[in-house]
Amino acid sequence: MLHPSYTDLMKVVNKDVEEGETKIVNSRYSIVLATSKRARQIIDGELPMVNIKSEAKPLSLAIQELNEGKLKIIAESAAAEEEELASEEALTEEVLEEEPLTEEIPAAEAATE
Repeated sequence: MLHPSYTDLMKVVNKDVEEGETKIVNSRYSIVLATSKRARQIIDGELPMVNIKSEAKPLSLAIQELNEGKLKIIAESAAAEEEELASEEALTEEVLEEEPLTEEIPAAEAATE
């Protein structure tokens, strides 16, 4: 049996959601996805955000991080919006760097006009 339970983990993740708002996590599947992604990050070398027991498995660490509130799950729609804003800002910066603010006319052309 998983300790803490899925319902306990869902309560931890949704604790800051006010009544009437859409919950961040609505199913066990979301908990499984989030903890498995975090476990893969730990396997790939990221440091755990909780105290480590030498025999602790990556998935156990991910569950512990989620239960202690150190791991935040972002809704897919919010993550997509953040990525879109970042790409728009990057494009705006590129355009500003490429386009001059004023049109420069060489001195020879300015004298003939």
